[in-house]
Amino acid sequence: MERIDYFVKRILLVVPTFLGITLLCFSLIQFVPGGPVEQAIMKMKGIGGAAGEGPKGVASSIPEEQVKQIVSYYGFDRPFYKRYWTWLVSDRMGMRMASYRYPDKTAWQLISGRFRVSLIFGITGFFLSYLVCIPLGISKALTHETRFDIVSSIIVFTGYAIPPFALGMVLKMLLCGTTEGFWNFFPLSGFHSDLYYSLGFYGRVKDIFAHMFLPVVCYMIGNFAILTLLMKNSLMEQVSQDYVRTVLAKGGTYLHAVLKHAVRNAMIPIATGMGSILTVMFAGSVIIEQVFEIPGMGRLSLEAIVSRDYPVFMGILALTAMCGLFGNILSDFLYVLIDPRINFAKS
Repeated sequence: MERIDYFVKRILLVVPTFLGITLLCFSLIQFVPGGPVEQAIMKMKGIGGAAGEGPKGVASSIPEEQVKQIVSYYGFDRPFYKRYWTWLVSDRMGMRMASYRYPDKTAWQLISGRFRVSLIFGITGFFLSYLVCIPLGISKALTHETRFDIVSSIIVFTGYAIPPFALGMVLKMLLCGTTEGFWNFFPLSGFHSDLYYSLGFYGRVKDIFAHMFLPVVCYMIGNFAILTLLMKNSLMEQVSQDYVRTVLAKGGTYLHAVLKHAVRNAMIPIATGMGSILTVMFAGSVIIEQVFEIPGMGRLSLEAIVSRDYPVFMGILALTAMCGLFGNILSDFLYVLIDPRINFAKS
């Protein structure tokens, strides 16, 4: 019953936390220079680029009445709290608002168009990371200070030291045929080829796999060392506990004690990151998507920030915030599944 009360409180806290996050970001973007009003005025004056100029400088030669019409068109003549309430309720967190950059599309149409790509990349990278890092961490713990442990640690730390975007550029140079004398195993960019829709089922799978391989490697490299070493250190700590020695004293083998008892308890710290499965569709690195020209959520958010496309940016922020908050609750729920002895009410 105490656990149920805890989770109910956590769920109820999602609402004020979400409102706080979105309200803070919504207020901050009101003061960012180069917004839609300034950009509209600059277009009228035939000025390109200078997004940092304030509205007073660019509007000096435009009638004040026309400037007021532009301000009214974007809703900036209304009080702040009314604009926020309209964004939150009437516009469904801005999803119904037309994009400033693409007026013929709503924020949700743009986000949903990139959603599938980021979801595929996110889920693939997420599960591959855990499928590789957990067994590798267990193996390193069981073979601590052996040649396998030392060599694998060198490889893991080397990969961790390389920035993912730099690794992506190196891989493109070596494996995508951009440099003479190297291999041309993978396509340069994109999510699928131009001939994708004319291929059969297996041809499509092969085509997407070829486009996904290098970006997914770059996605995984950042968390690879952290997950592996976290699993190893957590398991080594559990192996030194009294209950493992008790199992050995009762005649159980060391491998049985580790795999049957210690691994389950060692998974508790790993469960912290498992709740992030709800945010995998937004997990794509902006820079990696730029390197491989992937039409995903990360690249869309960067474009929205650069072009001051507030409806799209706030829509992505709202979805990310909601998924992150519920992901934390999911992590706590996984704690309970892994170790029923955990009592959050007393922690």
